[in-house]
Amino acid sequence: MPDSNGLTGRQQFFLQSLFPGEDYLDAPERACVYGTDASRLFALPWAVVRPREPGQVRELLRWAQQERIPVFPRARGTNVVGGCVPQGGGVVVSCLGLDRILEINEEDFTAQVEPGVVTGDFQAMLRNRALYYPPDPASARFSTLGGNAATCAGGMRAVKYGVTRDYVLGIEAVLPGGEFIHTGARTHKNVAGLDLTRLLVGSAGTLAFFTKLTLKLLPLPPAQSTLMVGFGSLEQALAASAAVFQAGILPVAMELMPRETLDCVARVVAAPWPQNTNALLLLKHDGRPEGLREELVLTRRALEGVGPCFLVEARDPAEEDRLWEYRRLINPASFRLGTDKISEDVTLPRSKVAEGIAGIREVGRGHEVSVLTFGHLGDGNIHTNIMFDRDDQRQSRAAAAAHDQILDLVLRLGGVLSGEHGLGLTKRKYLERQVGPVERGLFVLIKKAFDPCGIMNPGKAY
Repeated sequence: MPDSNGLTGRQQFFLQSLFPGEDYLDAPERACVYGTDASRLFALPWAVVRPREPGQVRELLRWAQQERIPVFPRARGTNVVGGCVPQGGGVVVSCLGLDRILEINEEDFTAQVEPGVVTGDFQAMLRNRALYYPPDPASARFSTLGGNAATCAGGMRAVKYGVTRDYVLGIEAVLPGGEFIHTGARTHKNVAGLDLTRLLVGSAGTLAFFTKLTLKLLPLPPAQSTLMVGFGSLEQALAASAAVFQAGILPVAMELMPRETLDCVARVVAAPWPQNTNALLLLKHDGRPEGLREELVLTRRALEGVGPCFLVEARDPAEEDRLWEYRRLINPASFRLGTDKISEDVTLPRSKVAEGIAGIREVGRGHEVSVLTFGHLGDGNIHTNIMFDRDDQRQSRAAAAAHDQILDLVLRLGGVLSGEHGLGLTKRKYLERQVGPVERGLFVLIKKAFDPCGIMNPGKAY
């Protein structure tokens, strides 16, 4: 019979044998940290295991299917939608022991890595070889390449360079039942058969466990620059962003910080923008020095045509980082407005961003909750943080109602529920508002083909 954690003594013995020493945890005080993620949702795992080599993953998934034990793949837990919370109970499988960079091939412009490699560490190693891996989720300093691939992480550089899916050429993964699959190839082009690689990227651990990723690399751009530009109104900032694109410029990143977000950041750090700033753009450019100079001239001309109230340019990496730090401070600063938040990453057509932000602001005012909007203006991916106090029942109800209304607004404007965080536990119930029944039926059939017993990260995404 199972004990209080859902596993029988025989099942515990198997896991302890396969994952000796500190690689098996079942004491609640040690396993509890693996029961939550950045969503702040929580469920206590039955046990936590930490494989060190792919063969352990194969044996684990063979056993888990036989025993019908739910398995919850996990990296650093930086997702905000409850994507790796072990709701309903099961075994959490941490990939952090699979953390080797297996190969960097400078001729092929490829790398092979295990899923537990920290994204920022990998990017730093590449820079020393004049190579470049563009995806840059906000958590890049501590999130992993495997977690990024599982969620198809985006980031600020997606405007020019795309998202994680665009840089995963192939995957070695283990299916429930213990069979290895190898998708894609080391080549930069491949149209042989169905694209299982792109199917797996973004599947949030619901189909297979990644054990190796083959990644596409680029030459490192030799020069880069950042512009911080303030405007007297949100409408001016949006007009300026359109003017940049109309000038034929595709920046690396284009971030928007409206007035309420600027005021929030100013609570934790001295603000460099003048008092009359009601919206701010952060733009990043890169390329060859001579080309970059021309691009900056054209960009400044486009921006100045709209009438900014201030403009600062940084070309030194340290100065650039100082400017981008204001963007990175939004999340910690947001908790000055409330002890809890509902975090959204809705995406709108570029032409609907102004209407969307105005509508979101109106929803916040109507429900008397603080709502911050900011994010990746270049691709319409607008982050929305609804701030509230969970212990205040009125605020909790108001935040939930505002959340529901904001998602409806986004869908009415032709947007989507998520641009980079996925659905997880927090947004799964909204999927039917965006995706039709036939398409959802296909999701179910694909899930069953990969995971016939439903043991892989159950209850998530679809």
